Amino acid sequence: MPGSHPSRADALPDLAVTVVDIDDPGDPRVDDFRDLNSVDRRPDLPILPGGSPGKGLVIAEGVLVAERMVASRFTTHAFLGVDKRLRELAPTLTDASVSGVPFYRASAAVMAEIVGFHLNRGVLAVARRPVPLGVAEVIETARTVAVLEGVNDHENIGSIFRNAAGLGVDAVIFGGACADPLYRRSVRVSMGHALLVPFAHAANWPSDLDILREKDFRIISMTPDAAAIPLSEAVDAERVAFMVGAEGPGLSETAMRAGDVRARIPMARGTDSLNVATAAALAFYERAR
Repeated sequence: MPGSHPSRADALPDLAVTVVDIDDPGDPRVDDFRDLNSVDRRPDLPILPGGSPGKGLVIAEGVLVAERMVASRFTTHAFLGVDKRLRELAPTLTDASVSGVPFYRASAAVMAEIVGFHLNRGVLAVARRPVPLGVAEVIETARTVAVLEGVNDHENIGSIFRNAAGLGVDAVIFGGACADPLYRRSVRVSMGHALLVPFAHAANWPSDLDILREKDFRIISMTPDAAAIPLSEAVDAERVAFMVGAEGPGLSETAMRAGDVRARIPMARGTDSLNVATAAALAFYERAR
């Protein structure tokens, strides 16, 4: 029967969320999840094409990423998902932090009409962007941070966050010309760690690197330059900041000069460089090791 749900909410453990069944894809209550692939209407865009303000929402896809959103500083204000994912998320949905938050339950077909495509992960969570953190704030207790300049690929940014979380990096600093770390693809590729690893945008680039230097960070400019010292010789300071640049051109010369030391990853067989997320992961591992 269209719109029916064979497994009802009363068969679930006591949930803090409010389960709301959605049978009409046009229901305005699910507008925050609508048209996720639309170039000019996507709800995760802070600024729409043409310069008009967007919703700038943060969207988590899948059970694991939704769980990490609930555990983060991002306040979830709605969920949309199929009944199966509601049940998988049930232990998280008993948390007091989501008390009264609507979980819009829909069939896979209705959900596909809302978001604009079939979502294999079967659940979305949405939050508004919190007040941005400052550079001084995110490095206050950090020992190891990543600094990005010109990294404009969302998948690379997501991978860097995932690598940072797994290899003990405490914070990420965004310099000039970087893509949005809260774009849906970045959050998805990061497996939700873009919501958990603290990050900040440098208001003045690269002069804000002085904030790190004042806190006794050694700023390591990553480069394939053969004249640079091997990475293993650069990571022994008490506080370290790894600075990586855009895929292809790497760090600008201005940013490179703003660092304290230039370091390279030893390469073989004529290869001059690695993908930026891979290079960052090797730097993070060398530091952890």
